[in-house]
Amino acid sequence: MISLKELVQLYRSQAGAFGVPVALSAFCLTDEEIERVFSSYEEDYHIGRFFHFSDAGGKNYSINGVRASHVSLDPEIETIL
Repeated sequence: MISLKELVQLYRSQAGAFGVPVALSAFCLTDEEIERVFSSYEEDYHIGRFFHFSDAGGKNYSINGVRASHVSLDPEIETIL
């Protein structure tokens, strides 16, 4: 599984800044990995509170049973890395 630090680095390389929605497909993981990794981090309260999923068009995934195509991260996530 990809570490949280690696995931945040990938997010920042795609988004350029925190708070910018990034397509989940941009993380270059398989569909199963995207759903597993993001669902795992989202269900952990201490981590998941920094993740914001949206259905903004494009390929959709099931993140803990909720349909999502994009994710944005709060900058405060760096406090737990």
